[in-house]
Amino acid sequence: MSSNEKKRNYAKELQQRLRLYAVTDRGWIGVQTLLEQIESALVGGASAVQLREKELDRALFLREAREVKRLCRRFDVPFFINDDVDVAFECDADGVHLGQTDASPREARRRLGSDKIIGVSTHSVEEALDAERAGADYLGVGALFGSTTKNDTVVVTRETLSQICAAVSIPVIAIGGVNEDNMETLGGSGIVGVAVVSAIFAQPDVELATLALRTKSERLFGNSETPTI
Repeated sequence: MSSNEKKRNYAKELQQRLRLYAVTDRGWIGVQTLLEQIESALVGGASAVQLREKELDRALFLREAREVKRLCRRFDVPFFINDDVDVAFECDADGVHLGQTDASPREARRRLGSDKIIGVSTHSVEEALDAERAGADYLGVGALFGSTTKNDTVVVTRETLSQICAAVSIPVIAIGGVNEDNMETLGGSGIVGVAVVSAIFAQPDVELATLALRTKSERLFGNSETPTI
């Protein structure tokens, strides 16, 4: 297989893995534990999981990360750590997702190695191109519809989202207030999937909510193709 064929196969697989990207938020823990919620989301069809812990003690964060990684392995779903490159390294996560004020993609790559997946949050074409040049494997763009999990969100228009998708050659997913009702407006924008938080974890039936989102995301974004070399 040629190097170009390998790149195309890798890009296609990554796009599929990003179709419905579940981002955790322990603020929604209720009847189920966080681990139980994640398992329900995986049963429902989440194609990737990102563990986001902003305030948890580091030792507890690492222990939890290892538990979630084992769960994701059972479902053959990639597991990401939000922000913390060191925790991603120590638990051997599949990758890390970085914000604009976190470590650079280049720093994360040096720490994690060439086989890990690095995602970066971006809000403009300039940031998107910078992240791609720095070695990002995919981009998260938002917030498209505001956010219930962050107080400092930058709202991104659908027009900017489409411009970013057209400008880069790596997969783009939308994030920020995305739910089953407003997801329809993102069709045709060029994204390969969506990242969701409350649309999964704040729902009374996590599995059922995830199934509905996965079904709709496949219909809307299943034919999206990121240009490959």
